[in-house]
Amino acid sequence: MKKEKVFFILYWILLSLTAIVYFTVLELGKNTLLGWGIALVLFGAYITLEIKLIKGRQWYIRLISWLCFFALLVGTAFLSQPPYKTVPAVDSKRPAVTEVVKVNEGELTGVFNEDNSVEVYAGIPYAKPPVGELRWKEPQAPEKWDGVKACDHFAPMSMQKRDSEIMNSLTRIVGYHDYRISLKDNYREAVSEDSLYLNIWKPAGEVKDAPVLFFIHGGSLTSGQSSFSEYRGEDLAKKGIIVVNFGYRLNVFGYMAHRSLANESPNKTTGNYGLLDQIAALKWVNDNIASFGGDASKITIAGESAGASSVNALCVSPLAKGLFRYAIAESSGITPKVPYHTFRSYDEALEEGNKTLEEFGVLNAGELRAMKAEELVKTTANNSAMTVDGYAITEQPYLTYEKGENNEQSLLNGYNSHEANVFNLFSKVEAGDYQDKIGELFGKYTDDVIRLYPPASVPLDYDFAVEAGGSAKGAYNLVLGGTWFAYSHYKWSDYVASQNKPVYFYYFNKDNRSLRANHAGELPYAYGNLWRHDYLYDEKDAELSETMQNYWVNFVKTGNPNGDGLPEWTPYTTSQKKIIQLDENIEMIDDPYSELYKIIDKSQNDKAEQ
Repeated sequence: MKKEKVFFILYWILLSLTAIVYFTVLELGKNTLLGWGIALVLFGAYITLEIKLIKGRQWYIRLISWLCFFALLVGTAFLSQPPYKTVPAVDSKRPAVTEVVKVNEGELTGVFNEDNSVEVYAGIPYAKPPVGELRWKEPQAPEKWDGVKACDHFAPMSMQKRDSEIMNSLTRIVGYHDYRISLKDNYREAVSEDSLYLNIWKPAGEVKDAPVLFFIHGGSLTSGQSSFSEYRGEDLAKKGIIVVNFGYRLNVFGYMAHRSLANESPNKTTGNYGLLDQIAALKWVNDNIASFGGDASKITIAGESAGASSVNALCVSPLAKGLFRYAIAESSGITPKVPYHTFRSYDEALEEGNKTLEEFGVLNAGELRAMKAEELVKTTANNSAMTVDGYAITEQPYLTYEKGENNEQSLLNGYNSHEANVFNLFSKVEAGDYQDKIGELFGKYTDDVIRLYPPASVPLDYDFAVEAGGSAKGAYNLVLGGTWFAYSHYKWSDYVASQNKPVYFYYFNKDNRSLRANHAGELPYAYGNLWRHDYLYDEKDAELSETMQNYWVNFVKTGNPNGDGLPEWTPYTTSQKKIIQLDENIEMIDDPYSELYKIIDKSQNDKAEQ
């Protein structure tokens, strides 16, 4: 009897644990409600079967019963995977529809936000779908349409590798800390090669000659989407500007280079298709923004991470000249003589393009057009950087700045205090590893960096559940952040300041319960989206966000972030090197990396001469 009782208890504990794990998987995987319903029926049926028919039978009968039950659960989880859907432009269930707006291609409508203070137009085509023969071609003008197009959903995100919904949910839990159980998100965001669409947020009602913020999303030029909640433009639009963002080609579709593609191009270009998409979107805005009440002569381009590198590229591209006036760049740039990421030499680009062809066993890039996008996106070749193609970018970006031929008239840019942490989570760095890792960045200047930042000199004050750690991890993260991210802003600011143009340089250091001051941590502050996850932020966060929004909006309007009631943001000049700290205390400070920059300068000069 005792054995039977123990077996009985263990059996029901196992069944309970199975239920907990299974329904957790359904929730994290965003499985449909039908899947939940079937699973509940299966558990109920199995328990009834166990109690009334199977209890007391031979062990193998119970085992067979359990295996059949488990197989049905697995099948239910598979068959109830969430469908692919496009994301609604606003959160309201039945939003009011705007008046008809006429653009060059036809008529369209948008929707109002919940309090009817902002009009949102999502999924407006700015170029033909880059599919079939248009894959790896310069973007073509969008086709006209008949009738009135309802622009009330974001277009699918550009083709990219996607993690499972379970992994995405775990990322929200461990990284962003904003995961919430909901009945509204049982779907997967659609992904498509047909993704050249833009979105517009404008103040409701009649607007005339409003300044425009044109935002480029980040994602290492391999991922990302314009629907991401942290940089939607609703709150900035309430402050009197128009906000635009958009999708562009990514990874192998956006940045693969090959000589056969250059040969078939009328402009002899290859490797910068995503950048050319950005320029096409910018031209569309210039041509059509007046229909929404915007002023094409008052466009500010902005971006974060790879989006900031793209802003930098637009600032040196002859194709973007005259299409905007000011630039905002957050946490990336390509001004170093040898940029650390999102930029490569033409030879490197061609080499990776050849690897892509070899991987799929084809002779020329044209043959890749016959492949399905879902297969092509799986390439292991590195297609995550822009290049000097002689058309969109004609020379190393720093050379354009040295000549004073860059396009921006005023610059607001900066970086966060913990930029590199999330990129280095899974690497353990002990004191014994530190010298080798610093050596990979600095070569013969390694000892100079180690004297400045000894292995144990910086605590690992930002930690995630998956952080690998190590006694030298804090110091390495700090050096990596200064090298990969901060240095490009230092160079960019110096170049523009030497041209006697206004420069405003920031350092974001605000802690919080979400991304903190890690890479991208400033986004919901600057673009006014803290309210979407308000349980992660407090009054101090809200105050800083309001200040940052006003800085950003003032800059879009005038090229100067300062305004009534705001802490003074002193311009960065050739003689005034302090930068503004965006934290609970907003003040001008010395750049924390000023001594490291001197070493990076020497290292960069050596690399450029090689």
